[in-house]
Amino acid sequence: MSIDSPTRATSSRTGAASTRAAPAAGVSPRHADGASAVPLYRELQRRLTRALSEGTWPPGAALPSESKLAQQHGVSIGTVRKAIDELVAGKILVRQQGRGTFVAAHTADRLLFHFFHVVPRSDGTSRAPAAAREMPRPMLRSFRRASAGAAVSRELGIERDAPILRIDNLLLLGGRAVIVDEISISAPLFPDLDRVRFEGRPGTIYGLYQADYGINVVRSSERLSAVACPAPIAKLLGLRAGQPVLRIRRIAYTYADRAVESRVSWVDTREHEYLSDLWKSDPDHER
Repeated sequence: MSIDSPTRATSSRTGAASTRAAPAAGVSPRHADGASAVPLYRELQRRLTRALSEGTWPPGAALPSESKLAQQHGVSIGTVRKAIDELVAGKILVRQQGRGTFVAAHTADRLLFHFFHVVPRSDGTSRAPAAAREMPRPMLRSFRRASAGAAVSRELGIERDAPILRIDNLLLLGGRAVIVDEISISAPLFPDLDRVRFEGRPGTIYGLYQADYGINVVRSSERLSAVACPAPIAKLLGLRAGQPVLRIRRIAYTYADRAVESRVSWVDTREHEYLSDLWKSDPDHER
């Protein structure tokens, strides 16, 4: 039965049958207690997300047309369009005018416009143009196996002391070290990932997660704070210990809000600042 089809419940009382009214179009049937169920487009959104997480459509693949999806799931085209609108807004899908709707793939452009927000300062203190967005050049400092501490285990939803991979990167902008990244990921999620494979990846880190392990990072949650720079970080960034830096704590999520990466970034803000302006600068938004 389609999820757009009205359901009817019948009950017998003293030999007479009674029929409940069908729900209004676009609204799920009500539960027995009278509470409204999930809207149809949300139910379809969940179905599509589940299919994506199961690899029904790989990164970069085109989804079936809206009319075909409507037929497959027994819903109206309007319901399909609203469900896809939600997934596009969440950067899980990408609409390309005249071509269709595609599963978002982790290219360099996607990293630069969706997950990397450090840009030259706009107050004239930077040597680079304020509007410039530059792809950082990574330098791998260390790659090792470790045990999850309290913070990482909580953020990744794993047991304390569970095996993790700890990756420390130095990111260069304009040829100068600007960011120190401390990345923690659950080792069982990334079997056979070692230093050689990580360092030899052809694209971005999230592209590696996606292409080699089927883990698609669809969103991140970031907390920013100004802190005194620890001495080891200061040495890498050419700062004095205790100088102010921007600390960014990021948790990256795949489908169904499953945390897959915990990251702490230390940013030298002498010539750079944090910019979040996705809709204005998103290259997919104008397609």
